[in-house]
Amino acid sequence: MKYISTRGHQEKQSSAEAMKRGIAPDGGLYVPETIPAVSMETIKSLLTMTYQERAKCLLSLFLTDFTKAALDTCVQGAYGEGKFDSDTPAPLVFLNDGCAVLELWHGPTSAFKDVALQILPRLMTETMRLTGEDREIVILVATSGDTGKAALDGFADVPGTKIIVFYPSDGVSAVQKQQMLTQTGANVHVVAVDGNFDDTQSGVKLIFSDAGIAAKMTRAGKVFSSANSINWGRLVPQIVYYFSAYADYCKSGRLTPGEAMNVVVPTGNFGNILAAWYAKTMGLPIAKFICASNDNNILTDFIHSGTYNKNRTFYKTVSPSMDILISSNLERLLYAFADGKATETAGYMKSLMQNGVYTVNENVKKKLQEAFYGGWADQDATTDTIKRSGRRTPTSPIRTRRSALLFMILM
Repeated sequence: MKYISTRGHQEKQSSAEAMKRGIAPDGGLYVPETIPAVSMETIKSLLTMTYQERAKCLLSLFLTDFTKAALDTCVQGAYGEGKFDSDTPAPLVFLNDGCAVLELWHGPTSAFKDVALQILPRLMTETMRLTGEDREIVILVATSGDTGKAALDGFADVPGTKIIVFYPSDGVSAVQKQQMLTQTGANVHVVAVDGNFDDTQSGVKLIFSDAGIAAKMTRAGKVFSSANSINWGRLVPQIVYYFSAYADYCKSGRLTPGEAMNVVVPTGNFGNILAAWYAKTMGLPIAKFICASNDNNILTDFIHSGTYNKNRTFYKTVSPSMDILISSNLERLLYAFADGKATETAGYMKSLMQNGVYTVNENVKKKLQEAFYGGWADQDATTDTIKRSGRRTPTSPIRTRRSALLFMILM
């Protein structure tokens, strides 16, 4: 399988090369040239598999230049050996027959990013071997809190790598800041940025696209890559747990294979919910994607109006990982909904950079609204829902099997 840029850079890359680069030379994000199809028979076969077996089955569809033995090593190293405090990295817990939560906080840093960031360093090591890379890979990460610690933990002392995490100085929780600042490892570095997450992420992207800096890195025997979800290697492991959740839902007897579920995802940078969209595109029965935002409800407004406008007030909330006004992974969805017209996607991104706003055409807007529903909750509603869900009294009125809900529990 080959990977191409959302903004039209013509050179196609292997999965290993796309992961190593992190971002395309034109600033676009790498996406698979084609999306592999998964049959219902294959989905049914997942019911009897362990999480590790499910991961190897699905990752092999995208990482076609990795051998079976290499994937085995990567998966077992990430999800075995006591890395997670549960038999499965992503257990499914039911609030009632029609509502389940996918617990993604069982990793070493208690962040959902662990599911991807425990395997990414192992994939990256194999990537270096596959591409004949002898330069040191310098991982740049922008974080609003949880990605930073998870990436630092995953890449700590990994041979041939350095990792630099940038975080907004006042935009992460006190616990997250201490997690990052106390991370051990000879190759880890943490930098505070005077600004919010969007400033931090934009700065990291500018480093990637600076040809002068890239030339200096080459002369120094180093090369940049990313551990944010702009890197396909970070995003693809997240596709696995949607298939795994569906398999466990069916295994419980509360859902019949072939019946669709709705997916509710707290969303900031759009990577997690985009992984669910890729899963559906592959064949997983998902009816609707419910994009849940906090006071920074730019995605809610975008889904309803078709206009993405970051020229608005930025709010610091109790859910800092969602405090984002530039949702980078949305670019991948726009590329797909524009039927692979890279010039259209590039135009949206150019308008966002120059004016802070863009409006999609009616065709893209229609596809967006058919697939996604956007909603948001302020901080009082968020904390109240957490309390009531903790008492196993879900607030959603949708309770039937045919409208099965999967909530993502991220931390």
